[in-house]
Amino acid sequence: MLRKVLFPVAGFGTRMLPVTKVVPKELLPILNRPAIEYVVDEALNSGFDSFIFVISYGKEAIIDYFDVDLGLRSFLAERKKESLLDLIKEVESKVKTLSAVRQKIPEGLGHAVLSAERLVGKEPFAVILGDDLIDAEPPCLKQMKELYLELSAQTENHSLIALEEVSLEEVSKYGIVEGERISDNLIKIKRMVEKPSPEEAPSNLAIVGRYIFHPAIFEYLKRIPKKGGEYQLTDAMQLMIEEGYPFYGYIFQGIRLDTGNPKGYFKAILHYASKDPELREILKSFSFEI
Repeated sequence: MLRKVLFPVAGFGTRMLPVTKVVPKELLPILNRPAIEYVVDEALNSGFDSFIFVISYGKEAIIDYFDVDLGLRSFLAERKKESLLDLIKEVESKVKTLSAVRQKIPEGLGHAVLSAERLVGKEPFAVILGDDLIDAEPPCLKQMKELYLELSAQTENHSLIALEEVSLEEVSKYGIVEGERISDNLIKIKRMVEKPSPEEAPSNLAIVGRYIFHPAIFEYLKRIPKKGGEYQLTDAMQLMIEEGYPFYGYIFQGIRLDTGNPKGYFKAILHYASKDPELREILKSFSFEI
């Protein structure tokens, strides 16, 4: 059964300072909706129904966004703003089962995932990074879920992560994998390297923000050493591989948009604006001098 999805949203969002000093990066708007809603929609449309958020101090607004605001509902109803009321109800009805846990100390993605162990329990679960938007049909996580269940008929105790081909100049920004190609889009992973130089990279296949984990990941997160003040998720995955847990990488079909940096955020806004007929016409009306 695959029903739980974890959103690690506790980070400071330093690449988007100064705005992220007061606004969580996951709530920065992509048109009229925050980035986090795009990934929540992906999970919903992929058949997940139990949502776990790993937050930190100042990130409560992410939870509030999906919670019911009776005061706002009453205000809109009294003023007969029915279309806006319907919009608010739509957002508030999306996440029916929501849990949150605090990551009190910022000790990396691995530590954030480990913080949710009690809420996840002993079942496979998905992880989505809130600033990695993937525009795909079917949704990226649905593609992965179907493949994960397909692999379940052939193997046990496996995990599946999303991969994207990047240029050699960019490999130092990602965890990079080495493995055996099973099919055009599926890799049996043998090794992972966190942010290698172009000379040391075993491939150009980068790990991006979608994972489906066997629950054994929690025990391995407890065993890895801290590096640079953080517990690296990649280190726990590599240790699992070395001790016999199968890891597969899936080269997903879709467009990934990294909203965690100014250029990627701007690109995401333009991408989604271009899909709206009215906004596309506005974009066309601009004349740029480069």
